[in-house]
Amino acid sequence: MQEISTKPYLLRALYEWCTDNGYTPHIAVRVDNQTRVPRQFVRDNEIVLNISFEATSQLQMGNEWIEFHARFSGKSHKIEVPVANVLAIYARENGQGMAFPVESAGGEATDSEDNEAVIEEAPEAAPAAAAEKVSETDEGPAPDDDGSKGGGRGHLKVVK
Repeated sequence: MQEISTKPYLLRALYEWCTDNGYTPHIAVRVDNQTRVPRQFVRDNEIVLNISFEATSQLQMGNEWIEFHARFSGKSHKIEVPVANVLAIYARENGQGMAFPVESAGGEATDSEDNEAVIEEAPEAAPAAAAEKVSETDEGPAPDDDGSKGGGRGHLKVVK
């Protein structure tokens, strides 16, 4: 029997974390011929989807597919996303979440030999509002975790 990937479990856990904290969960998705989304909203073969309770109907986050109904420009659409195509899940309000290695059509990771997940703040696929944090003081940018003044921009941490 083939072992089930940890990815769908991590997606469900981070979705729950977002909702428990009052955040709006978003997923960044690589769009291919298996992905069912409104194509007019796809940019560079990617789309960012709001998967909050308020934005979706009949959300099902299975081990192979994420499926739900959502409205785009007032029209209801059935959305079907292969879990393998999810690039990241994050909270819109603060950009915290997790990015995943890009998987090839065969399901193998193409940008990481160890198929490791990456925790990050403000993934690259995030909208501009979540992509950069600005300090509200006149002292300049807040120090990053390593003590350097990185401008408040998100940074990556590799999780093995």
